[in-house]
Amino acid sequence: MTQAGTTEPDDLALAAEFPAPQRADWQRLVAGVLRKSGALPEDFDGAPESLLTTRTYDGIEIRPLYTADDEAAPAGFPGLPPFSRGSRPEGTAWDVRVLHANADAAAANKAILADLENGASSVWLRVGGDSLPASALADALDGVYLDLAPVVLEPGEEYEAAANALLDLLAAKQIPDSEVTGVLGADPITLLARTGEAHDVAPAAALTARLAPKHPKLRTLVADGLPYHEAGGSDAQELGAVIAAGVAYLRALTEAGLDVDDAAGRLEFRFAATADQFLTIAKLRAARRLWARVTEVSGGTAHGMKQHAVTSTAMLTRRDPWVNMLRTTVACFAAGVGGADAVTVLPFDAAIGQPDAFSRRIARNTQSILLEESRLAGVIDPAGGSWYVENLTDALANAAWREFTELERQGGIEAALRSGFVRDRLAETWEKRAKRLATREDPITGVSEFPHLAEQPVEREPLPAVVEPGGGLPKRRYAEQFERLRDRSDAHLAEHGERPKVFLATLGPLAAHTARAMFASNLFQAGGIEPVNPGAVDDPVEAFRASGAAVACLCGSDRSYGEQANEVAAGLRAAGAKAVLLAGKPAESYRGISGFAYTGCDAVAVLTSTLETLGVK
Repeated sequence: MTQAGTTEPDDLALAAEFPAPQRADWQRLVAGVLRKSGALPEDFDGAPESLLTTRTYDGIEIRPLYTADDEAAPAGFPGLPPFSRGSRPEGTAWDVRVLHANADAAAANKAILADLENGASSVWLRVGGDSLPASALADALDGVYLDLAPVVLEPGEEYEAAANALLDLLAAKQIPDSEVTGVLGADPITLLARTGEAHDVAPAAALTARLAPKHPKLRTLVADGLPYHEAGGSDAQELGAVIAAGVAYLRALTEAGLDVDDAAGRLEFRFAATADQFLTIAKLRAARRLWARVTEVSGGTAHGMKQHAVTSTAMLTRRDPWVNMLRTTVACFAAGVGGADAVTVLPFDAAIGQPDAFSRRIARNTQSILLEESRLAGVIDPAGGSWYVENLTDALANAAWREFTELERQGGIEAALRSGFVRDRLAETWEKRAKRLATREDPITGVSEFPHLAEQPVEREPLPAVVEPGGGLPKRRYAEQFERLRDRSDAHLAEHGERPKVFLATLGPLAAHTARAMFASNLFQAGGIEPVNPGAVDDPVEAFRASGAAVACLCGSDRSYGEQANEVAAGLRAAGAKAVLLAGKPAESYRGISGFAYTGCDAVAVLTSTLETLGVK
């Protein structure tokens, strides 16, 4: 009913008086903004969004706008095949899993109890080698309620001894075999990937077959994607390798006497979670879809995947490590939204050495806040239905399936690792990634962008040594190129009492040179080079002489360069400058210029050349 004198309809249609927006309207508005900024040429006749489209390392296009017209494969429902929307039909808190890699049992025990008393729900222990001895498991887990806190082992090649030690301890605690949970962590394929040395899968399958009847809830094997991620691989390459490893384990387990469904229930899958939140969300969703298909075509029922997400070690920095708190927070958020069953947030100082109590507390609290205050796990598949996420999940699943099938054509993951095929594929991706890192297309806050040159280094006790023969996959960190330059600068500072310097020769009025001087200052500090910026001066050559620097960089507007660059460069050379750089794009009209620093330049090459010119070892 409507009131007398009004024209409202019986069924109020909100915003019905506004015209329905069309994609063409959005494109027209985008074109206007791009044209004003100079990014869109006047004669450009394509779709303006193409200028804003990027590509992942797997070649997947990331467009600036997704709508209902961008259809993706059906995602199904949470807890049902293909499990893209989650392995569980309800929203439940993920397992807060904390890694411990201390070789000292007493120190490990103290840290483990602190973690469990303050929010952790399971324990991830590195065992064997130079880490905690398997014989010390009972001491490290003293006081732990093992019926409440599952133990996940990372035992390397000593998995059988570690498994026996843990099971003996559980038996001593009178925990029924049928109630034993956790992960024994046998993973011969990862040993091959890490070391380059072949490790037979059959003994791990035999161990699983022996334990399966008595321990129905215990997982024995891990298919680990971290080695491929840490070697610089893409998300699809990591996914393809993990699925291939899972298939290899399925084959071994069925040969050992298990059926497909039981074998699938003995596996846990480990993935890297990065600060690229949408790719991390899509990766976990795509992984479940892929594994459901594998188990289905293998003759079993479509299985959900038990996922353990670990914040990426490759993205962690040793310089300005406090920024790692932000990186791991975003990665943890993405892992939770993506539906991981267990999440490990590595402490912000994990790339430096043994994490201390404070960094472990921050790592725990990151998860506690997302779970208890943000209630992130209270929503099933929060990203589900997003046109962008659904399309990205579908594209990534297809790219990963191509990687998986290529590995199968090579004879399986083990054969591909032994032949060097996997190493070569990952090296190609790392080459692309390293270029984007060097040009700062993939910026690293606190290292390649906005570095803090006067920061006090964070010192930690060293982690247990991990000896890996040279035949395994390399372990990389994205910041390593810039951090090596900073190390050179630190050594120079220790030897000479001062850092290498570059004089910023500012040209023209203040407003003309400030932006480029700030850019140059940021760039040089990323290489550990101290910028000497006198601001606006009447005679930049005299200011250079007084600075004590041996290299200069011109900073000004294009107009001031045209009027003064050649003359000032000649004066700086005459005053003893070993090199004169220019903050701006290269141009043939400039004379006496040694190099150029600009957005998109190879910053690592510029900084390396400058350090060499300055005589920094």
